[in-house]
Amino acid sequence: MEKKEPYATPEEFNKRVIRYRDIPLVELAPNVKAHILSSERMTAIFVTMAPNSIVPKHRHEPEQVMLIVGGACDQIVDGKLYHLEEGNVIIYPSNMEHGTYASERGCRTIEFFSPIRQDYMEKLAAVKRKLGGK
Repeated sequence: MEKKEPYATPEEFNKRVIRYRDIPLVELAPNVKAHILSSERMTAIFVTMAPNSIVPKHRHEPEQVMLIVGGACDQIVDGKLYHLEEGNVIIYPSNMEHGTYASERGCRTIEFFSPIRQDYMEKLAAVKRKLGGK
C-alpha cells in the first residue's frame, strides 16, 4: 500500500498522542486504579480492578460507556447483576445508579464519560501535585 501523506513531525506527534501509561495512576476505590485523561468534552479512563475488588454503587451526571478489555465483572444496575466478560460493552445514561464487583480474575476496562468527569480530573490533579507536578 502506497502512503501519500507525510508522517507527523515529533512535535506534531507529541501534541496529539498520549501514552496513557505515562499518566499517573489514580485510586478510584480500594484496589481499583485508573489512568485518567480528558479532551475538551469527554473523559477516558483505563481501569485495573484487582481480583474481587468492589466499586460501590454510585451515580454521576456524565453518560458512561464501559468496555471490558480483560477479566470479568458483575455490574449492579437497577438492583440486578449483569455478568460482563471481555468484549462486552455496557452503557449508563446520566444519573443511573451502578456499581461493580470484579471477578476472581480481576477486571480491566476502558471507560468514556461525556461531559467531562470533573471529580476524576481533580483526583488526577491531586496525584500530580503529590508527585511534584509531573
